[in-house]
Amino acid sequence: MYNTKIKGLSFKFHFDTKSAFVALDLEDDLENRINCWEKLIALKSILHSEFLPQAKYEEEYYLDNGKEISRIYVSLKQKVSIHNKNTWRDVMEFFYTKMNLFEAFFDEYRDIIKS
Repeated sequence: MYNTKIKGLSFKFHFDTKSAFVALDLEDDLENRINCWEKLIALKSILHSEFLPQAKYEEEYYLDNGKEISRIYVSLKQKVSIHNKNTWRDVMEFFYTKMNLFEAFFDEYRDIIKS
């Protein structure tokens, strides 16, 4: 959703009948994905200590269509459903808070990730 201006690197929101999460996805060819992933791994302690301590790193993540990507994500712990309007406010607050933190991290370290 957020234009990172880095090929294959994008922010995503997800909300369905069971979960909600915010993710930073790497979907480029394998060589570029590995190059960018190594930089994100080097920044992992900073992401955890200053921005998102609960962020999970998955170097090999498979989408529903079988495509392999790398993903860093934060999921909402409580049970939510897109069909339950009573959970929407919590999800929107979660999205707003976590995406702002992800974007702050990215803005601070964009040059390192992009190089």
